[in-house]
Amino acid sequence: MRQKPTVLSSEIVASSRLFRVEAVQLRFSNGVERTYERLVGRGNGYGAVMIVAMLDSEHAVLVEEYCGGTDEYELSLPKGLIEPGEDVLAAANRELKEEAGFGAHQLEHITELSLSPGYMSQKIQVVLATDLYEEHLPGDEPEPMRVDRVSLRELSALAQHPQFSEGRALAALYLVRDLLTQRGVFQA
Repeated sequence: MRQKPTVLSSEIVASSRLFRVEAVQLRFSNGVERTYERLVGRGNGYGAVMIVAMLDSEHAVLVEEYCGGTDEYELSLPKGLIEPGEDVLAAANRELKEEAGFGAHQLEHITELSLSPGYMSQKIQVVLATDLYEEHLPGDEPEPMRVDRVSLRELSALAQHPQFSEGRALAALYLVRDLLTQRGVFQA
């Protein structure tokens, strides 16, 4: 296993309401020194969840919401922050109710994904939700989200959809499709 670089110094070089940029001065095992910049959490975060909610053995729930980063309405999986005192599964069920109007009788943690580990420290927990029932909770979204669905048979087409661009969501859908296929729940 490779030796991690030595941290010589680190400092916050920019900060906003949501983000902090940290400059980290590193020395690698071969003596080379470099400064890396990374986006770090505000220090009070409890993580985030992304939910692959299955309506049946083939169809997953998608939601459409405005995304400030792309300045577009995008389709993705329901997701959100874990609140203080919540575990991953409770947060997943709450976010699913707030964003898509469904709760789940069965919740299973699948994996943890990062978005851009070279530049960001944040990770998201992927949760599979099955045995859904209708229940809506008020959330913090500024407007109601449109709920849609996608077939696990159409993931390649989804990746080409002009309103779908989130790589983490696509990875989560493929992981769940493979898992459900291995379990004999989904027939590819």
